[in-house]
This record gives sequence, structure tokens and C-alpha cells, in this order.
Amino acid sequence: MIGETGRVTGAIGPGLVGEVMLRVRGGAEAFLAYAVDPGERITRGTLVVVVEYQPPRTVYVTSAYG
Repeated sequence: MIGETGRVTGAIGPGLVGEVMLRVRGGAEAFLAYAVDPGERITRGTLVVVVEYQPPRTVYVTSAYG
């Protein structure tokens, strides 16, 4: 899971739990998402990289081209 790329489908930011779609088992699944940098705002549609994974469905991400 760490190092995988995905797309933000629900904005991520301070005080917000966002959502990202990641490729899993040949399909795409939604995960709850937080920014690695707590002050960072990541808008919908942004390509992100998973930096940390907490089972079952939470990821910490950063912008892929930030």
C-alpha cells in the first residue's frame, strides 16, 4: 500500500478527513485520507502518494507532484 498512487475524491485539509481512490485487487477502492503535513490542503482530483497505511482503510498521503 505504501508508495501506491491514487486520486483525491474528497478534499483533504486541516480538520477534514478526505477520501482517495486507490487500486486494490484489480479494482479501485475508497480509503479515508489525511495529509502527512497536517497544515496541507489537497484538493479533489489531485494525484497523491500513500506515505503511511493504517488498517483497515486509512491512509496518510502527500501530493505526487508537490
